[in-house]
Amino acid sequence: MTTTFTGKVAVVTGAGSGIGRALALNLAQRGAKLALSDVDVNGLAETVRQVEALGGEVESQFLDVTQRETVIEYAETVKTRFGKINQIYNNAGIAYHGDVEQSSFKDIERIVDVDFWGVVNGTKAFIPHLQESGDGHIVNISSLFGLLAMPSQAAYNAAKFAVRGFSEALRMELLISKAPVKMTVVHPGGIKTAIARNATVAENYDQQSVAKFFDAKLAKTTPDQAAKTILKGVEKGKGRVLIGSDAIALDLFQRITGSKYQRVVATIANRVMPRKK
Repeated sequence: MTTTFTGKVAVVTGAGSGIGRALALNLAQRGAKLALSDVDVNGLAETVRQVEALGGEVESQFLDVTQRETVIEYAETVKTRFGKINQIYNNAGIAYHGDVEQSSFKDIERIVDVDFWGVVNGTKAFIPHLQESGDGHIVNISSLFGLLAMPSQAAYNAAKFAVRGFSEALRMELLISKAPVKMTVVHPGGIKTAIARNATVAENYDQQSVAKFFDAKLAKTTPDQAAKTILKGVEKGKGRVLIGSDAIALDLFQRITGSKYQRVVATIANRVMPRKK
């Protein structure tokens, strides 16, 4: 265990499954005290059970990260319970698959509300407490799709690109002000979670086909591997963390090719991605 995590109070949103659960378990193993939240109360309860089996100190609460005032109140609750807050992992997120023309405004707004505004709400609610701790760290989960765009992912791309821009700008502000808070933005590639199976899709796509494609072709990294990579990045104070060989390779590809990557990706995607109805 290291001083980066031992005895520190870490908040994890979206802790009911996937990367969030893996983060909770890995943080507990490293001696952190945990405040966990999710809208999936059953999944959250299972995460708590596993953390407690490791001997971890943990509190949990239902939390919809799109509800700003509730998130602000939650931050105060965590501070009261633990006396301090050192780390926030803004991990809660959902997925959506659909072309822009066939996507409803409601579907696009929902993705942006959860995946972008949820991160903003968590960051804004907790940053005063992180400052007060004198040893704070914000970890915002973006995506590989926050580095390059993909057809049928415009809404998700928009939210995850926004998380990247928001986080990188905030990191610069913190560096300028010499605040006692570090900022890390994380870009996972395909992770073996239920995010695709739980995703909503536009009417002209088949949900099962989309989920099957993601699970079979894209999900290569386990949540535990992702969590370990994230925490290693936090320990080193990295500004950006890429997870998986796919994220590393595609990030390099788009930086080398510039906007030309779009034509290449469009051609490949047209061949391999799930067909429309």
